[in-house]
Amino acid sequence: MKKVKYYYNKQSLQFEKVEESITSQIAKIFLFLLTALFFAGILFAFGFKFLDSPKEKQLKRELAQLDMKVEEFDQQLAFYGSVIDGLEERDENIYRTIFEAEPIPASIRESGFGGSDRFESLNNYSNSELLKSTATHIKALGKKLYVQSKSYDEITQLAKDKEEMLSSIPAIQPVANKNLRRMASGYGMRVHPIYKTRKMHWGCDFSAPTGTDIYATGKGKVIKVVKQRRGYGNHVVIDHGYNYKTLYGHMSSINVKEGDKVRRGDIIGAVGNTGTSTAPHLHYEVLKDGKKIDPINFFYNDLSPEEFDQMVEISSRHNQAFD
Repeated sequence: MKKVKYYYNKQSLQFEKVEESITSQIAKIFLFLLTALFFAGILFAFGFKFLDSPKEKQLKRELAQLDMKVEEFDQQLAFYGSVIDGLEERDENIYRTIFEAEPIPASIRESGFGGSDRFESLNNYSNSELLKSTATHIKALGKKLYVQSKSYDEITQLAKDKEEMLSSIPAIQPVANKNLRRMASGYGMRVHPIYKTRKMHWGCDFSAPTGTDIYATGKGKVIKVVKQRRGYGNHVVIDHGYNYKTLYGHMSSINVKEGDKVRRGDIIGAVGNTGTSTAPHLHYEVLKDGKKIDPINFFYNDLSPEEFDQMVEISSRHNQAFD
């Protein structure tokens, strides 16, 4: 109920009722509303600045969870980085060593990916530093994985080449000679069978009956088949690749022709007594980079350590050669 106000009229000496004009009433109402709006604005500003709405509270919880997840990812990336470091160490110290590959320079493994601020787009977030750190880890791991992948591609190819090389290098005796004493003469200075003077003997002589099988000592290609009455007599030369060649001399028969591809253990002919020879035998030579070297070092697939020692002892005797 509206309160009624009175005033004392000195002329009439009576209390009379106060009557407000419409303008005064409107002014009071306007002043009241303005004051209410002012205090409402203050309360709203305070609440907006210091109190979170339900939506804002939800968003903040989600951001906190995201921060935790990013930190977990960063820790996982650090773990994966240590795993890659282990792969790199084994690659350098084991795999590349085994296959005689040059090490990958640290400057390539650790090289950056350019740009003064490659992650500038992440600068405007509240957790920018964490995001940029994670992005940096990811880029670094990607680079390391790329380099390591290329290294494994190279190692795989080297392994294939190594397998090919191991199957090609001479590694067995050219004659199935279980009785090592049948090796007539080895590499070195020997007495020539005809001139009876000491001359360099460039191979090994294997004494065996005419017709005994002769085996290719490694995978390769027949590059020379010669039939003649002097020197090596009927003989074959095989190119094994990797700068290795082998020669088989004084053969009674030849089972291959120039251009044929042979594998280790293939029969290429038979022992004979052709050319400058004083008895049935095989004269066998190994050439590396065009130079004749001691074949005794290439029988390791056929001999035990004890047999190899015995073979070395027999081949080093200063006896007479058969050719």
